[in-house]
This record gives sequence, structure tokens and C-alpha cells, in this order.
Amino acid sequence: MRHLFYAALGAGLTLLAPMARAGTETAIRDHVLPGAARFTEASTALSNAAAADCAAPGLHAPWNAAFDAWLGISHLRFGPLETDGRVNAIAFWPDTRGFTPRQLTGLIGDEDPSVQAPEEFAHVSVAARGLFALEAMLYDPTFAYETGSYSCALVQRLSADLARMAEGIEADWQDRQAPLMESAGEPWNNFYLSADEALQVFYTSLLSGLEFTADQRLGRPLGTFDRPRPLRAEARRSGRSLQNVELSLIALRDLARHLTDQPIPLTEAAFDTALTEAEDLDDPVFAGVDDPTGRLKIEILQQRIQSLRQTIEGEIGEALGLTEGFNSADGD
Repeated sequence: MRHLFYAALGAGLTLLAPMARAGTETAIRDHVLPGAARFTEASTALSNAAAADCAAPGLHAPWNAAFDAWLGISHLRFGPLETDGRVNAIAFWPDTRGFTPRQLTGLIGDEDPSVQAPEEFAHVSVAARGLFALEAMLYDPTFAYETGSYSCALVQRLSADLARMAEGIEADWQDRQAPLMESAGEPWNNFYLSADEALQVFYTSLLSGLEFTADQRLGRPLGTFDRPRPLRAEARRSGRSLQNVELSLIALRDLARHLTDQPIPLTEAAFDTALTEAEDLDDPVFAGVDDPTGRLKIEILQQRIQSLRQTIEGEIGEALGLTEGFNSADGD
């Protein structure tokens, strides 16, 4: 009997290995690389627009497009996004202590010369870089500026810095991370010792992305019933808190679809339920957390996402023999 057990186990692992490799390759080819390319394209368009005219109103559309594209890959918090602290430099949120406005105020007050030197600006605090620093500059009246001012130059540098990081992420995926993950299990690959390990990273990113949306994007403004925190909503200044939830769910559904070539009807249905709940929620910045009825709707959306996570574990995780591993967001 013992021999039969080990034979069956070995056969199962033999079948899972090609499935894992196929899932990894498909996720890279059809999810990661197109997403990274879209982020590069949108960030470059923002940088070009800022260089041509730094006036805030004209940059709202390209900034939002860059943020939309970022949400297509923001859950991939490993490899190229971790390199040089890019993930935090691109999206320093949650900002639990209000570092972004303070750091920006310091740069502007000192007229820090690093805005004229790309290499030096890359070492500026992550709180004063990326999408959320740009959001403050473009949407917060406190940072209103005129063309030709230091703040104008800062917006141009922030936009160029974002495009530089996006280009680096795309190049690193194409040149290093994709070949490394696609060769998982090869004798010379000392980073991913098996095909399962590479697929595990994507699976963990999927679950962690859902957890981040439920616990941070929704949990932070929800606060507690006695003390809701609407001002803690992500991207509140630009009015896109709910939009970020929706786009993140869409991106994560796309990743889930590429992890396996088997039908995932339960996962699809759970994503549809969560997205419908979000689409029906007429509360762009979760201001309704102060109102019992509005709060209930946001809590229901949060519950739908938490339930979705459990569905994925039961349908995709069990089918592929995967469990959630460590993600860099766990240490935040």
C-alpha cells in the first residue's frame, strides 16, 4: 500500500509540474508583460505631457491613465517591483503619518536642486515620489503652482522619474525576471528550484492583492463603526478610491484566469459578484463610511472580496496544490 501511495503521489507531482510551468508562462506572456508595457506607455505619456506643459489641469487625464495602468501590475510585489524599492517609490500608500505632504513641502521650501538631476532625485524619499506625490501636487490646493515655478519643475521631475521606473520594470521583466521564472526547476536555476515555486509567487500575489484591497483600500476608510476614517481612503484627493478597487479586481481576475487552463467557474462568479457590488456603489471616495447605510454597502463589498479570496483558495489553490506564501506586503 505504501508503494502505491508514493507512486500515486509521484504521478500527481509529475502532472502538476507541466501545469505549473504552463501557468507561469501564460501569466508572464499574457498578463505581466502587456501590463508592464501599458504602464511604461502611460507613464511616458504623462512625462511628455508634463514636459510640454506642467499646468495641473492638463495633467489630470494622463496622470489618471498612468494610475490606471499601474493597477494592472501593482499586485506583482516581487522581482522588478522590489528592485530599488520601486513599489514604494511608485505608490507610497498607505501613508500612515502624512509623510508625502511633509516631504513635498520640504523640497519646495528648500527648492531642492535634485529636481534638476535625475540620478540624485532617485534617492529622494519615496514619500515625495511617484503617483501619490503627483496626486498631491496636481489636486491639493495647498500645492497649487504656476508655470515656471520650482513646483512646476518638481512635477516634471516626478513625472519623468515615474516613467524611468516604469521603463526599468518592463526591461527587468523582459530581460531577467521572465527568463528566470520560465526556467524554474532547471538544474542551473538556483532561485526557483521547481516550476511550482514560480507559480506559487503568482498565486501569492493574487491572494495578497485581494487582501490589500479588502484590508487597506476598504479597511482603512472603514475604520471602526464608532470611528470611521473617510479621509484615509486611497487617492481621495483625485476622487478615485472606488475606481482603484474596481481596477485592482479586474487586474486580479485577469491574473487568476492565466494561472490555470482549467475552468474556474466559482472564481469567475465570485469576481463577478464583487465587481457588481463595486459598480453599484455610488461612493467614489467612500465618504459613506460615516453613514450607517453607506457603511453597510462598503462592508458588503469588503466581505465579497474576502469571500472571493476563500473561493480562489478552494478552487485554484487546491487544483494546483498551492498555498499562499510570503509576500513583501506582509512586512509593511
